[in-house]
Amino acid sequence: MSGIDLHGVIGRIGVLVVDDHPLLRAGLLDTIADQLDMQVVGEAADGAEAVRLFTVHRPDVTVMDVAMPGMDGVQALREIRAIAPDARVVMLTTFGGDVQIRRAIDAGAAGFLLKNSVRKDLIDTIRDVHAGRRRIAPEVAQELANNIDATLLSEREVAVLRSVALGNANKRVAAELDITEETVKSHMRNILSKLGARDRTHAVTIALKRGMLAL
Repeated sequence: MSGIDLHGVIGRIGVLVVDDHPLLRAGLLDTIADQLDMQVVGEAADGAEAVRLFTVHRPDVTVMDVAMPGMDGVQALREIRAIAPDARVVMLTTFGGDVQIRRAIDAGAAGFLLKNSVRKDLIDTIRDVHAGRRRIAPEVAQELANNIDATLLSEREVAVLRSVALGNANKRVAAELDITEETVKSHMRNILSKLGARDRTHAVTIALKRGMLAL
């Protein structure tokens, strides 16, 4: 994707749009372009391109999908904030998993929207974030509140559960991660306890719902 020439427009909110789905991205672009106080400065389909275009155009607000191939939105957010600590980024997602939300907020997201509310809330969110306010959709805030005391899985536990989710038995999981079967069993006991899961399948279901896994 490429940047979009501003043709000298001054005073508008410059917005970079990042989403790997062309139709959704086009809808975002059209919605923003209809606003007299906004100007699209670039569009990207993945995190790496988002970081490159941010560096080139330094948008006032970046609107970016969380889940994208290659570099995902949270990693791109971290890199953008490393370049410009005051960067204002609104994250988009199709689900309200609290773990992805926490990752994005911890990385410095200024706003968070569910994609099913974009048509209604996108423009006000961009304006609020540009004005220096944080804007989190009510559904997203509720998801965070519902799991405020939940214990997160460690990176190793996530790796074990991801392998299990792909249908691997303990022996295969152990071989893939270069650990013993007893260690795999120990990790699974911890995972079941942390997630309040009945069994391996239930643990995978919970982890997918909460955004710990993306298969």
